Amino acid sequence: MKKNVDRRQFIAGAGAAALAATATSAFGAEADVRNAVKIFGVSCSPRRGMTTAKAVETALEAAKSVDSRIQIELIDLGGLSIAPWSPKPPEDDMKGILQKLRDPALGGLIIGTPCYFRAMSGLAKCFLERLAPLREPQMVLAGKPFGVVTVGAFRNGGQEMAIEQVQAILLCFGMIPVGGHAPAFQGATLLSAEDSIAKDELGLKTATQLGKRVGEVALQLAAKS
Repeated sequence: MKKNVDRRQFIAGAGAAALAATATSAFGAEADVRNAVKIFGVSCSPRRGMTTAKAVETALEAAKSVDSRIQIELIDLGGLSIAPWSPKPPEDDMKGILQKLRDPALGGLIIGTPCYFRAMSGLAKCFLERLAPLREPQMVLAGKPFGVVTVGAFRNGGQEMAIEQVQAILLCFGMIPVGGHAPAFQGATLLSAEDSIAKDELGLKTATQLGKRVGEVALQLAAKS
């Protein structure tokens, strides 16, 4: 008799423990969604899905690995129509992107650009100019961290210069420039050889380190807000 009672108590206890674990897991998942921190990566190359997009994806995945609360999304501008800023901007693909960046869960940005003539791409310049509506009447991006990923045809092909150009513009939006853990002090600098970054171990490391740092800072600032 005692064995049957003990068995019933064991089964009841195990069931309660399983129910509690399920409830805890569900609560944890709900808490992660409620406290989500989104990091958008923007590839400002006219070539969709190519080396710059892959470099930004590398940084985004590294940011995601920092904490389960971090959600990532790549915005690839390749093939999209984005005109430069004007007092009356045309109806183009920028409208939908601006809506995404107004997400209350936005925690940070990772901007990627190829280096053309030792400078950021024209598409990157147009995109950054067209962020102007996020300055007025409210500084939507202020206080958010951002990192810059650059890809060049040479190891010293103007990557750091392009990083500084992007940083200078986003400082006008009140954003916080973030460098990466060594060796990505300013940002990520990658070398494209034969139209691929796969063999650039050093460059991929800078993208990973930058992404991690953007993720860490985004979480720290979200916790304080």
